[in-house]
Amino acid sequence: MRSRWSPPRPDAVLRLVVRTFSEVCLTAGTLIVLFTAYVLLWTGVKADRAMEDERDRLRERWAAAAPAPAAAAGPAPAPSRTEPAPHPQGRAFAEMYVPRFGRDWSRPVLEGTGAEPLKKGLGHYTGSARPGGDGNFAVAGHRRTYGDPFKDVPELRPGDTVTVRDSTGWYTYTVRAAPLRILPTETGVVDPVPRRSPFSTPGRYLTLTTCDPEWGHSHRLVVWAELTATRPADPAGTG
Repeated sequence: MRSRWSPPRPDAVLRLVVRTFSEVCLTAGTLIVLFTAYVLLWTGVKADRAMEDERDRLRERWAAAAPAPAAAAGPAPAPSRTEPAPHPQGRAFAEMYVPRFGRDWSRPVLEGTGAEPLKKGLGHYTGSARPGGDGNFAVAGHRRTYGDPFKDVPELRPGDTVTVRDSTGWYTYTVRAAPLRILPTETGVVDPVPRRSPFSTPGRYLTLTTCDPEWGHSHRLVVWAELTATRPADPAGTG
């Protein structure tokens, strides 16, 4: 018996190829859109919630550590000269306020610059100075994704202020130079006397770093500021 099969017509094959290719492109486009929405929106929502939780826990710890009122007047105890213990990795220990970024802008500062701390706020370069301390208090933050905390770093200008609050005080730093674009290998920018900064002698400095370009990481943006004011903090409140 002779077979009735015949090869498909070339135009039918072409239509099948075109339809299959179109469906693949449509699926790929949908996945790209969903991934972009996740990166832009969902990571920001999660980061905002995580930052709020970190701030709440931080303020609760400060309030719990507030000293009880003295029962009677007496001589003040001698101040401790011991070096404070290092902060645990991934734990919030300060808050940062940058008026240039908005009147209500604030972010918690966590110990460490790994992936997890930077999902919940800003990250302190372990080994750099503490807020208000001698040396260079160095902090990193995402430019985009995870709440875009340092999205507006390029807007900082000399004279702008950055205020940091920890359990004992408020520290106001004044920006001394416009943001500088550097390579990721230039780690000396977070040295105690930061390289390529306006500073040439030991002091009390702040360094902010973030990725550049806005959606890439081939370079870094760095901003330097100098401590210009301090005042005690009220552990029981926010002032």
